[in-house]
Amino acid sequence: MDPAGVFATSFARDEALIRTRGQWIALALFLVLLFALPYLVGPRVVAVANVMLITAVVVIGLQINTGYAGQINLGQAAFMGVGAYTTGILASKLGLPFWLAIPLGGASSALFGFIFGLSALRIKGFYLALTTIAAQSLFHFLVLNLPTSWVGGSNGISLQPAQLFGFVFDTDRSLYYLCLVVAIIMTYGAFGIVRGWHGRAFVAVRDDDVASGMMGINVVKTKAVAFLIGAFYAGVGGALWAYYVRFVAVDQFTLFHSIWFIAMIIVGGMGSIVGALVGVVVIKAAQETLVTLGPNLVQIFPALGGELVFATMNIFLGGVIAAFLIFEPRGLMHRWSIIKRSYRLWPFPY
Repeated sequence: MDPAGVFATSFARDEALIRTRGQWIALALFLVLLFALPYLVGPRVVAVANVMLITAVVVIGLQINTGYAGQINLGQAAFMGVGAYTTGILASKLGLPFWLAIPLGGASSALFGFIFGLSALRIKGFYLALTTIAAQSLFHFLVLNLPTSWVGGSNGISLQPAQLFGFVFDTDRSLYYLCLVVAIIMTYGAFGIVRGWHGRAFVAVRDDDVASGMMGINVVKTKAVAFLIGAFYAGVGGALWAYYVRFVAVDQFTLFHSIWFIAMIIVGGMGSIVGALVGVVVIKAAQETLVTLGPNLVQIFPALGGELVFATMNIFLGGVIAAFLIFEPRGLMHRWSIIKRSYRLWPFPY
């Protein structure tokens, strides 16, 4: 719902994502804040922001695949790992620059995801979720059993920092700007996808694939494209992760990480790009807060022990996700939409 007095007087204005001058000003201020963030906060917060930006790219892809197209995917971490390993190999063994290795990492992950997306042509729901778990297992099996000279095996792959015209991205601050630019480009692309023909086809197939087919939508192609796009985003996120830590290992991309990615779109809101970003910030901020408070709690209550405290953290975060599924299954963005609509209608109840 647009604010009172705002009317679209042309097709371009009706299609615009940003509709009012106030929204443009808010977006500009937000971008200025993002670019100034490394100079306003400490190194620890910048490092957390880097992880958030990388995770945001991965979760946006999962939002397109699961939130918009309705294809349950529990293998997003494996797709991220394929992109990270591909980028690591291309950068360390072939010496490709980062601006070429990152999209190629995304492309390799898209191909891997497309193969598993073909299974969505005949199955869905619980059975599709099991199939994507197989992607997770296959990824670990291949990395650990292929020749060590190819993918490094259990030793992983190390790579040099990204460089551009002699500038080396070897600090948290410089990597923040690299991750931020890539995240902005991927977010803008995601809005374009979900607001275009593919996005409408994703939603139609998600809501009723039989009716979608009768209306002329190619259901098979739509499901496969959803997996391909979601895996591409995961691969780009994995490539950024490879350049961020400069070391790629198989234990960085587990089923546990895939479940957390699902939790982020549940908390933020299914079927919303902004919801994916909100979910990443909320979950990562909660995790970092608990990790920071954990050692202090152990010092205050030494009888508890470190293992019990950190196990309690996971239980707490799991409880938060369960609470969202029970009380607000449509996520924080749905609650925000209700508040915004009520404000614009005030003082009228409807």
